[in-house]
Amino acid sequence: MTESVATPHPPLRPVQLAYHVPDSREAAVQCALTRGWGPFYLMERIPLEFARYRGKETPWVHTSAYGQAGDLMIELISQPDDAPSVLRERYTRHQYGLHHVASFVENLPAAIEAERQRGHQIALEARTTTGVDFAMIDTVAALGHMLEIYEPNQALKDFYAFVRRKAEGWDGSHPVRVLR
Repeated sequence: MTESVATPHPPLRPVQLAYHVPDSREAAVQCALTRGWGPFYLMERIPLEFARYRGKETPWVHTSAYGQAGDLMIELISQPDDAPSVLRERYTRHQYGLHHVASFVENLPAAIEAERQRGHQIALEARTTTGVDFAMIDTVAALGHMLEIYEPNQALKDFYAFVRRKAEGWDGSHPVRVLR
């Protein structure tokens, strides 16, 4: 018997793995030393224009360190408090684990609707103060982690290219660099 399998068009391609960590800076140092990933670019208290967690507007404070591991960007994400969020529903402040896999999509509203049609809940919809809209889809039951999706606008593509370029030939020095 042959089964028909519907695939998204175009297929989602992971561009980032994001790990929940207790401290983004410390985790970046450890990943650089033990895994050779990096260098990491730390963004503390990432400013959001808005965040809607499980349908309710809420402030969401988080810090992330971004580095490169081969073809994938690595995000080490932490939250300094216990406020309800996409991080806290999966991990306590002191736990480690794969939180989400990020992919670029051509049309964010259409991709969000497609995920709804697949029966997945939208855990977070947000916009950075630099204008990057993103969503986290609750795919935990299907994949064991969240799915983050966003459109690759020029600023986002430039950031991914910057992190990748800085990793090329990196000698391991200065594993954490602060972005403002």
